Amino acid sequence: MMNNSVTEFILAGLTQDSGKQKAVFGVFLILYLVTLLGNFLIVVTIKTSRTLGSPMYLFLFYLSFADACFSTTTAPRLIMDALSQKKTISFKECMTQVFAVHFFGCTEVFVLILMAFDRYVAICKPLRYTTIMSRQICVVLVILAWVGACIHSSAQIFLILRLPFCGPNVIDHYFCDLQPLLKLACMDTYVINVLVVSNSGALCMMSFVILLMSYAVILYSLRNHSAEGRQKALSTCTSHFIVVVIFFGPCIFIYTRPPTTFSIDKMVALFYTIGTPLLNPLIYTLRNAEVKNAMKKLWCSKV
Repeated sequence: MMNNSVTEFILAGLTQDSGKQKAVFGVFLILYLVTLLGNFLIVVTIKTSRTLGSPMYLFLFYLSFADACFSTTTAPRLIMDALSQKKTISFKECMTQVFAVHFFGCTEVFVLILMAFDRYVAICKPLRYTTIMSRQICVVLVILAWVGACIHSSAQIFLILRLPFCGPNVIDHYFCDLQPLLKLACMDTYVINVLVVSNSGALCMMSFVILLMSYAVILYSLRNHSAEGRQKALSTCTSHFIVVVIFFGPCIFIYTRPPTTFSIDKMVALFYTIGTPLLNPLIYTLRNAEVKNAMKKLWCSKV
């Protein structure tokens, strides 16, 4: 770890206008609470339902859990800072936030890949589905996703901790992230940025390509299915594909480019840090009859 004269950073936030900051507080407080509620409902429904025991719902359980955690890494700080005069964050808290954002974001990436793999096996190899996607194998795959996310995040932190920060200390963002921090380092960060792009950028691009290829294979194999089976498979895959595009589009824009920042970065980051965790529960419940029925049964039993 490099010696730093900077012990804390100041987050610029989304806006400096006091009137707009009050709007930011109200809007994002509501969005964050809805995000937590939506993902909590999915987690509880899948955990308590006897009908949602397939691997797809196991992965959806962990996706919703990761979504809630991912949103919590950035949203509370954004909401609190909207009403704070001095938006400071200590060096250690900043490094913790960088790790948490990339850990839960990467977990979401790997779980989305597992969900695509599950749909591929279910549609393309239905006779071997129960053997390939057994409960034990699914649990191992989920554990590997968490371990992979931890390795990815640890690599990012290792790169950032090697940077010296000697001022200025104003991060032009609403949370601590790699590109804004690289901009503040008082050394040439070209090599570090190449390593960051080869880590986060390559992860985003490769995962996106893998997902696109898997859905292309799935769509091609659907031509042999009955109309009813094709419709059901298309409905499920469409939900997954919408989530993939919403999540990976902004991530690729942020993490696969040269060492520079744009004013639009903060708005783009909102899509994957706030938007995706908010929309995932809506997409998966509104387009999935089994989840909706299980939620109705859970609600009726509690009432």
